[in-house]
Amino acid sequence: MTNRLARTRPRRIHALAVPLAGLLAVAGLGATASGSTPAAPAVTATDAAAQRALHGMTLEEKVGQLFVTWVNGKSADEVNPKNQADFGVDTAAQVIRKYHLGGVIYFNNDTRDNFDDPTQVAKLSNGLQQAAITSGAHIPLQIGTDQEGGTVTRMGAPATEFPNSMAIAAGRSTDAATQAATIIGHELRAVGINQDFAPDSDVNSNPANPVIGVRSFAGQPGLASQFVTAEVKGYQDSGLPFETVSSTAKHFPGHGDAATDSHTGLPRIDRSEADWRKIDVPPFKAAIAAGIDSIMSAHIQFPSLDPSGEPATLSKPIITGKLRDELGYHGVVITDSLEMQGVRELHSDAEIPVLALKAGVDQLLMPVHLDVAVSSVINAVKSGDLPMQRIDESVLRVLKLKLKRGILTSPFDNPALVAKKVGTPAHLATAQGIADRSITAIANDAGVLPFKEKPAAALVTGWGVASTQTLADRLTAHGTKATALQTGQTPSDAAIAQAAAAAAKTDLVVVLTNNIGGFPLQTKLLQALMATGKPVVAVAAQIPYDAGYANPVPTWLATYGYITPSLEALAKVVLGETAPSGKLPVDVPAGADVNTVKYPFGHGLSW
Repeated sequence: MTNRLARTRPRRIHALAVPLAGLLAVAGLGATASGSTPAAPAVTATDAAAQRALHGMTLEEKVGQLFVTWVNGKSADEVNPKNQADFGVDTAAQVIRKYHLGGVIYFNNDTRDNFDDPTQVAKLSNGLQQAAITSGAHIPLQIGTDQEGGTVTRMGAPATEFPNSMAIAAGRSTDAATQAATIIGHELRAVGINQDFAPDSDVNSNPANPVIGVRSFAGQPGLASQFVTAEVKGYQDSGLPFETVSSTAKHFPGHGDAATDSHTGLPRIDRSEADWRKIDVPPFKAAIAAGIDSIMSAHIQFPSLDPSGEPATLSKPIITGKLRDELGYHGVVITDSLEMQGVRELHSDAEIPVLALKAGVDQLLMPVHLDVAVSSVINAVKSGDLPMQRIDESVLRVLKLKLKRGILTSPFDNPALVAKKVGTPAHLATAQGIADRSITAIANDAGVLPFKEKPAAALVTGWGVASTQTLADRLTAHGTKATALQTGQTPSDAAIAQAAAAAAKTDLVVVLTNNIGGFPLQTKLLQALMATGKPVVAVAAQIPYDAGYANPVPTWLATYGYITPSLEALAKVVLGETAPSGKLPVDVPAGADVNTVKYPFGHGLSW
C-alpha cells in the first residue's frame, strides 16, 4: 500500500495543481500553523487565491460548493444501490462529480455506514478527493463527521473514544478538553476527515432537553465558554493546517433550553433576548474569539430574536442580524441537517435551501432530495430571486476556509500511516485519564462507599445490554466477580422481580439509570433493589439529573456517559481503587421540580 500510494500521489497533486496553479502560488499557507495570527499580506493572499478560484467556476460549480451531503458505501468506487436511490448514480465518487460538491459527511449507522476501520476510511477519503479534483472546478472536499465524543461518536474503536462533553467539564480541566480535541482532530485528519462538527456550544439550561443533555459542557455559560474555547484550540491550533480539522460551534442561537427534539419537531425557545445574551451567547462569542472555522445553525424558533416564527436556520434577523452583524462573525455558517423535521415543518424542500442562503447561511447540510435542493438554488439565481453576489459571498467563505485548513494544498492522507496515528497507546491513556477525572459522587448518605474490602460478588443491573455487561466485565477485571442483568429503561414487573432475586444473592448491587424523568419505572426497580437490604450504588449513566428524582437510594454516582473508559473509571471508584473527583457542571433539580435545586452546580463528594 505504501509503494502504490507513493507512485500515484504525485499525479494526483498534479491534477489539482494545473487548474489551481495561480491559487496555490499565492496562497502560501502550507507551512503556517493554523493558530497563528497572519500578517496582512497573508490575508490578502488568501483573499486573492479564493477570488481566482471563484472566477473560474460556473454557476453549477459554485452552487455545488455550498452543499454537503452523505454518500453511501465504504469506498469511493463501490457500487451501492442506495446511491442510485438517493442520487441517481452508482458510486460515491459519481455523486461528487455529478453535483460538484463542496463537502461530504460520514456516518456509521445502519442506514449510512462509511466506517469499517480507520485505514478503510482513509482510502475512502482519498477516493472522494480524487473524484473532486479531477472533475468540475477541481476543488478538494471538506470531509466532515460528528465526532463530539461519547454519545455522538462516528469513528469508534480502534480510534480513541472520549467521554461526553459534560463528563470532560466535570473534571474541570480545560487542558484535558484541549488534549481531547487535539487527539480527535489529529486522528480524524489522519483518515482524511478535515472537519469535525464539534464542539457542542449549547448551554444545557433545561434538564428535560431531549437532544442536547450531556453533549453540552455545562448548564452555566461561564464554564461552557471556557471548555468551548479549549476545544476549539485543540481542534484547530494543535499543528499545521494539514494536521488539524475545522471545528464547528453548534447550534446557534442556542439549543440548550429546548423541550422538543428538532429531529422530530420544531422547538420553540421562549427566552427573552436579555436572557439569551446572558445564557446562550457567551459560548458562541468564545468560539468566535478563538477563531472558530464554522458555526452551525439550529432548527429552532426563537420569538424574542425573530417573531416571524421562522426557524433560526432560515431567519435573516438571527443569522445575519445577530450572528454576523452583532457578534461580528464572518466565517462559514452551515445548517444543521436539512433532513430534520424542525426545518421542514413550515416550508417545502425546494424552498428551504434558498431561504437559508437568503438568511445568510453558507453551506447546506444534507438536504433530503439533493437534486431538488441544487436545482432550486440554481433556478433562484437564474430568475434573479437570489443574487449571484449572495452565492459568491458564500463560495468565497468556503474557499477561504479550505485554504486556511490546508485542504487545497494537502487534500490526501496516507493510509499506510493510519495505524501509527489512530488509537495509539498514548491517546488511549489520555482518554482514560480524562474519564477517571469525570466520575462524580453526588450522594453517599449511607456511607456505602468506599468499601474497606472489595466485595466478592456484584450484580450490575438496570439500563443497557452493552453498558451493564461492560461494567460487569470491568468490575470482574478489578477483582469483584460481577454478573450483568439488564432490565432496560422501562423494566417490567417480571424483570424487576428477577433483578431483586439476583440482588439478594450477591454482595453489591450497581444499577445503571438513563433518564428516569422520561422513564419513571426505573424508580420502581431502585425501590425493589433497596428492599433486598444489600448495598446499592445507583449510577446516572447518561444525564446526571436522574439523581434528583425521589427514590430511596442514598448512594449516587454520575458518569455522564457509558463508553468503555467511563465504565472503567466507574469500576475503579466503586471498588475503592480511586476516589471520585468530578464536580457537577449543572444544577440537579429535585426531580421534575426544576425550581428546586437538590444538588447544585459544583457539587461533588470525595473520600
